[in-house]
Amino acid sequence: MLGGTFKGREVNKKSRNRNTSLGIVGFGAFGQLAALHLGPHFEITAYDPSLEVAVVGKQLGVPLVSLHVVSRADVILIAAPVSSFEQVVSEIALACNPGALIVDVGSVKVVPSEIMRRLLPEHVDIVASHPLFGPQSAAAGIAGLKIAVCPIQGKRHARLAAFLRKAFGLTVIMTTPEDHDREAAVVQGLTHLIAKVLLRMGPLPTRMTTKSFDLLSEAISMVENDAPEVFEAIEKANPYAEPVRRRFFDLAASMSVELEKALNTQLKNENGH
Repeated sequence: MLGGTFKGREVNKKSRNRNTSLGIVGFGAFGQLAALHLGPHFEITAYDPSLEVAVVGKQLGVPLVSLHVVSRADVILIAAPVSSFEQVVSEIALACNPGALIVDVGSVKVVPSEIMRRLLPEHVDIVASHPLFGPQSAAAGIAGLKIAVCPIQGKRHARLAAFLRKAFGLTVIMTTPEDHDREAAVVQGLTHLIAKVLLRMGPLPTRMTTKSFDLLSEAISMVENDAPEVFEAIEKANPYAEPVRRRFFDLAASMSVELEKALNTQLKNENGH
């Protein structure tokens, strides 16, 4: 998540800071998770084009308002899909206040960082972040989980990182958009790709399983319910994903050839040829 001692104000963990507003753009699964954890620290409003999230917003005590209203908050959290990211940022740029902190939480960082740097005004601070967890992996709490933080514009990334550590017990990894996407192409790209392939092979065994297979099944369960746009972003919007994916398939094909050769050699030996 994000937030904290911005504008010199200490956050009281026991009561919501009514003087610090947070606007969440995109109130899907992760936007709702963010609101759940950030609720004690901020006065939150949210924007989402879907009317279906209004019920959840009411349950969480988060009013659903216009994008213009959300864009006037002290801290703006962008949890919008990559497909609509540039349009959303364009509209935020027209309404955001000087001194605002703008943070995105997408799965890829190079493209969103370039868009924010290009479109947002110089009078705001910009941080590109990627919480390395989602609703499934955060079900038991977020303490000890990881978040990548990429400073883009301004200096408040250090204060943000300190808040994330102190308020939530997160492990903060300071990095660049490029380094993030290079590692994410393997970490997320291959995880989601393998999960998609194995799900198509289903139903998978559940009775006579090994510990390693159980761990693999657990990994699949953590990503199988992700929104389609998450997979699209990880595999298509990450500039480093395609070569990683190609190398993986090439190595898998090479291994298949090796196994076929070994099998043919064995058959020939058994037949006495």
